[in-house]
Amino acid sequence: EKPTHELYLGLRAELARQRALAEAGEPAQVPGGPKLEQGVQGPRVAALRSRLGLTAEGDQFDDAVVERVKQVQASHGLDVDGVVGPATLAAINLSAADRIARIRVNLERMRWYLHDLDPTFVFVNLAGYRVTYLRDGKVVWSAPAIIGKPYRATPVFRSEMTYLVLNPTWTVPPTILAQDMLPAQRRDPAYLDRKGIKVVDRNGRVVPTSSVDWSKARPRSFPYQLVQGPGPANALGRVKFMFPNSYSVYLHDTSAPELFGKSERAFSSGCIRVANPLDFAALLLEGESGWNRAAIDEVVASGKTRTVKLSKPVPVLLTYFTAWVDQAGTLQLRRDVYGRDEKVLRGIEAEFHVQH
Repeated sequence: EKPTHELYLGLRAELARQRALAEAGEPAQVPGGPKLEQGVQGPRVAALRSRLGLTAEGDQFDDAVVERVKQVQASHGLDVDGVVGPATLAAINLSAADRIARIRVNLERMRWYLHDLDPTFVFVNLAGYRVTYLRDGKVVWSAPAIIGKPYRATPVFRSEMTYLVLNPTWTVPPTILAQDMLPAQRRDPAYLDRKGIKVVDRNGRVVPTSSVDWSKARPRSFPYQLVQGPGPANALGRVKFMFPNSYSVYLHDTSAPELFGKSERAFSSGCIRVANPLDFAALLLEGESGWNRAAIDEVVASGKTRTVKLSKPVPVLLTYFTAWVDQAGTLQLRRDVYGRDEKVLRGIEAEFHVQH
């Protein structure tokens, strides 16, 4: 059964458009070479103008070229600076056949996921580095996200958000303990103290960092938990949004907001960091008695940990779409940062045959 969701319908219409473009034939690709920017001229700029559909002849990198280059950059999630470096050149040279393949892969993904969706839900597109909150089918909030590094890739699944925690503590998960914390503490005995991370034994008692033999500490047999208290340095920031799942993945604030400025944002250990999370918390708690933005700010300022249950759970859909059509009708393409597209493409291109 094919989805009736507008994301699916929009991308299906785009597939027809791209097939028509492929049939009509495209202008030649722009040859490689040094970066191209405003003010330069020559045969590569002439090829660029033609590739961008600027029909007026010429070989000048003028305002019209800057504008079109910026449009391409925005639709590929690149830094929008109007300069044609290697990543922008690759985006401009992407063939209609490549776009068609990407669209087919993502239509297939949409056939998997876009069914039986509540009109109110939280939609995370990992490949698009974005979290969107829809209420009654309308976008009420959307913000940039940071996802897991490729080797700690954030999984795709459905769940329901049931509560959020203001001023959360952070218990260091096993992967980060093994790969980051123990090595850092061995190199620098002041590391955990500086980060405000306490060593807690099985009875919940805090033990001094200096009483642990870090040279012998091994992740599998480590008898303690590492817990970071609330505060500005806390890895989860000021709020975390919880939806039960077997991957221990959740949405949270961050103590390193400068990373949101980067166009590709796969930096985390598998959870999803989200920008402007207190605005999101205020929207989720709208209609919950006693909660508004001022009440949230007051709890955050107190520094005390507070768990808030949602009276009605909100569905959460974590997806991985590298192609979609945005609300303005523009095809958006993103780099396949986890390298998942090829496998889907092979699956849909494999010849269907009946086993005898």
